[in-house]
Amino acid sequence: MSAMQDSSRSGDGRADAAWQRAVSAGERATLASVTAERHERLYAQSGREFHAKMATRHRAVEERHRTAARLQETYARRVRAWAAGRTNTPRAGSEEEHRPLFMAGVAEACGTLSAALALVGVDLNQLAVAASDRPSRGAQDLEYILTSGPGRDATRSRRAVHASGADLERRWPGYGSGLAALGLSSVAALPLRVPSGCLGALTVFDPPPALVRAGAFDAVADALTKSVLLGPDADPGLYGGTDLRAVVHQAAGVLSYQTGSSVDDALALIRARAYAVDESLDSVARRVISGELKLA
Repeated sequence: MSAMQDSSRSGDGRADAAWQRAVSAGERATLASVTAERHERLYAQSGREFHAKMATRHRAVEERHRTAARLQETYARRVRAWAAGRTNTPRAGSEEEHRPLFMAGVAEACGTLSAALALVGVDLNQLAVAASDRPSRGAQDLEYILTSGPGRDATRSRRAVHASGADLERRWPGYGSGLAALGLSSVAALPLRVPSGCLGALTVFDPPPALVRAGAFDAVADALTKSVLLGPDADPGLYGGTDLRAVVHQAAGVLSYQTGSSVDDALALIRARAYAVDESLDSVARRVISGELKLA
């Protein structure tokens, strides 16, 4: 990690933070590896199943931290390259518009370009969303509008969900056709499991079939949940890449007051409007709040 530390002495603060998180995760992985090796030796000497179980547990912890370190390092390198390019060739538009997203590195780790993460409430509605690109964000909006989709099912069942082609429309009417319009044809959704339940889901779009069959995304989902989102160096905002659904719920409150309907009914109206005119939820919500759009 010494080269990483040297390169992080200048440049974007987010890259600095990511480098440090990568270093910390790498150190935790090493500690877990040492502990696992000790239990493996003790198991070989004694044959006690306790040591075998402890070795397996610490190997899983090691893999989690190594995966988290790779995700943080990938993000740091992307930000550093972006900062260098920005200095040499200024771009039009805001800096935030072009800044690398943490989820783009997650997608890369999953062998694709599009991946998204959704955190949900007890009613399974999305509270926050982070996506790697426009198609994956559009897919998350589609699932939120329809209140149906792979991420929701993975969260509810706490099991991985995979579907492609015609099976998408069969399982989630309206979702499959919407996904096709976004240029996506298959999904793999994994629950973000914690002891008390499930935080939400990681959804990978157009994943390599071989990686899906091998369960290769399990380690990524585990690292996201227990290291990136909830670990000692957690950053649930993913370096500013997480969007809260607060504006949508604010708009539902405004519409509920205007129409005298329940907040749930107002939210359904906003979702229906976004779906009917193929407009993003955030756009519809902001127009409701500003008074530009009347749904009463």
